[in-house]
Amino acid sequence: MKRVITLTGLAFAIGIASMGAQAADYVAGKDYRVLDNPEKITGDAIIVREFFWYGCPHCNALNPHMEKWAKNKDKDVAFFKTPAALNPVWEASARGFYSAQLLGYENKTHDALFDAIHKDGKKLFDQASLSKWYASQGVDQKKFNSLYNSFAVGTKIGRSQAGAKRYQLSGVPAVVVQGKYVVTGEDAKVVKVVDYLVDKVRAEKK
Repeated sequence: MKRVITLTGLAFAIGIASMGAQAADYVAGKDYRVLDNPEKITGDAIIVREFFWYGCPHCNALNPHMEKWAKNKDKDVAFFKTPAALNPVWEASARGFYSAQLLGYENKTHDALFDAIHKDGKKLFDQASLSKWYASQGVDQKKFNSLYNSFAVGTKIGRSQAGAKRYQLSGVPAVVVQGKYVVTGEDAKVVKVVDYLVDKVRAEKK
């Protein structure tokens, strides 16, 4: 009986130690990057932006973690998917995303496009292929094409490019918290660091 109690006590001690490790602070410069010139964000909401490209395998790996996180995020957190437009190929995907978004199809097509590219091996990286694919998802192809090079979509592309430059992004995926902290990676750790930084921003606001 004494041995059982001792082992139980040891297991309890190990459990406490594990909890402590899980609750440990993440480290700037290792787990996330602090921007030298952070964006000044006003308002009560804490802003989280995910920069991605549909053709990126790392973005594809991160997507389900971010989608799950988005469904369970705190109410004071505003989350924005931001397609990176750092080169012409990425810009084509971004224009497709924003065209679908303006037509009300963002939620229906986001995961499906990742799957089409990475599971089905489809090459959907230009206006022609994207317009046909989005049409297969129920999007009006004529409206999609009229929006693709429109001023409205161009404005969103410009904001995405300006954001990537401000946040000093050279690649994706990258998650930016409150215009100040940048998290990179493709696994479940990313959302844990994001939650840690959201709590950090919340504390800084007080």
